[in-house]
Amino acid sequence: MDELIPWLRLSLVNGLGPRGQIQLLRALGEPAAILAAPLDVLVQYVPRPLAVEIHANQQRDLPQLSAAIEWVKRTDCAILTLADDRYPKKLLDLPDAPPLLYAMGNLALLDRPAISIVGSRNASAQGIQNAEAFAQHLSLHAITIISGLASGIDAAAHRGGLANTGSSIAIVGTGLDRVYPATNRTLAHELANNGLILSELALGSPPKAEHFPRRNRMIAALGLGCLVVEAALGSGSLITARQAVELGREVFAIPGSIHSPLAKGCHHLIKNGAKLVESGADIFDELAAPLSLFSLPNLTKKPAHSEVVENHSNDPVLSKMGWDPINFDALIELTGLTSEALCAILLGLELEGQLSCLPGNRYQRLAGAVRS
Repeated sequence: MDELIPWLRLSLVNGLGPRGQIQLLRALGEPAAILAAPLDVLVQYVPRPLAVEIHANQQRDLPQLSAAIEWVKRTDCAILTLADDRYPKKLLDLPDAPPLLYAMGNLALLDRPAISIVGSRNASAQGIQNAEAFAQHLSLHAITIISGLASGIDAAAHRGGLANTGSSIAIVGTGLDRVYPATNRTLAHELANNGLILSELALGSPPKAEHFPRRNRMIAALGLGCLVVEAALGSGSLITARQAVELGREVFAIPGSIHSPLAKGCHHLIKNGAKLVESGADIFDELAAPLSLFSLPNLTKKPAHSEVVENHSNDPVLSKMGWDPINFDALIELTGLTSEALCAILLGLELEGQLSCLPGNRYQRLAGAVRS
């Protein structure tokens, strides 16, 4: 426990950040040596105000330090530093690798092959279904699913990962004593019990906008590849994909309707070299070499080809819909049904999971699950 205290004190220096910590660690060695260094030494590596903060933090009474010391005593809670053998090696590819990580759950997941899945918070019903189905299929073959515990695609990916042996890791933009968004509290508890949650942020850290790009770089780094399910142009998911490319990771994207704003980001990625995926087999094919380095039972042979199971139906409404969103009035014209009859059929199809009701009185047909 005592060896953690200098790491925690250094991480709690206001304004220092991972890059500054890494620079000091390379120059001066252990955090204890950094905290004890004279000001005239520290100012050779950081601005004087930061040097004063570092010097002061050696003796300062820090509530977050006391909270961390008590927190790490709990079962399944850990604090990993760069000096810890359990620290995930893939994060070392980052130029600003977090010197310290808070972890809650199963640390063994850090040694397994993993895929990051990211996408829109305001995802479509089909996007949610695709994310969960792909995650579930990958997890079935012992691939751990990494995402960011956001609403939409992230939450669906975590649910899919937790459904099978690969499980799931959430990297969050708050302290681990908080859950954001609050609507994912139950999912967060399930991840803590059956998966893993990671954060570089101190306990008590709130969900600030600047925290999420920091989280995203870790999501990009920790996986062998990054799958983008739905993303608008200019979204954070595209930034995560770009970071994955910069780190030498494979990027995959699921195409969508040319009319959907949430498909434009994926189409942009595909135009710029991301691998278009329609099935889990597409991912396994691309990652065959790195996956061969793992000796997990489910990876001793290549999984069978997987595909999306379509909801084949003779229903006249489904046969007229196609796969793009369509509004109610257009469906009346196409089917020749009365408004009352069409409403009844649409409700039944929605309850069966064969279509989704979208904003603007529009409907979209849904594909089925990924299978192998």
